[in-house]
Amino acid sequence: MFWLLAILAYLLGSLSFAILLSRKAGGPDPRVSGSGNPGATNMLRVAGKRLAGLTLLGDLLKGLLPVLAGALLGLSLQQQAWLGLAAVIGHLYPLYFRFRGGKGVATAAGMLLGLYPPAALLAICAWLLSFNLTRTSSLAALIATPLSLPLLAWQQPEALLPMSAVTGLIVWRHRSNLRDLFDGRERHF
Repeated sequence: MFWLLAILAYLLGSLSFAILLSRKAGGPDPRVSGSGNPGATNMLRVAGKRLAGLTLLGDLLKGLLPVLAGALLGLSLQQQAWLGLAAVIGHLYPLYFRFRGGKGVATAAGMLLGLYPPAALLAICAWLLSFNLTRTSSLAALIATPLSLPLLAWQQPEALLPMSAVTGLIVWRHRSNLRDLFDGRERHF
């Protein structure tokens, strides 16, 4: 049962709302426009607030729904977290889009929301504060994602390993942003 759910979570995570919404609206492919990232931030740049908001919602739900499905089926919190990780991996490396996906921040936020809402709230508040201070989405993501780990470790330690893997993947996917941040070339809003 768990492995079937993990495969389904990966396949759900592989749906790129940025690409699908862009196609439906007749807009540019976000993988070749703006920053080249098929996520909500780039959709804001290339397609506007409405499509960016829908992309954010879709990406959040991709992380949340597998965790909730696991909870409904009586899986342990750790198994739910592994399902969330499968969805994040699907977002990062989507089967349907030649394994070229986004950076996983919104999908990870959805996963965290399902696992432990106070940690998700902390991460969202940290992202908003960091973004408002720096106007840099990538820096806000790199600050907010690991910030939730201590709270999760304290309150839900069984979810820590999968969430740590998610954090590592998000940092890995932001490696070019890190280089740009250090070189002073990162995009700001």
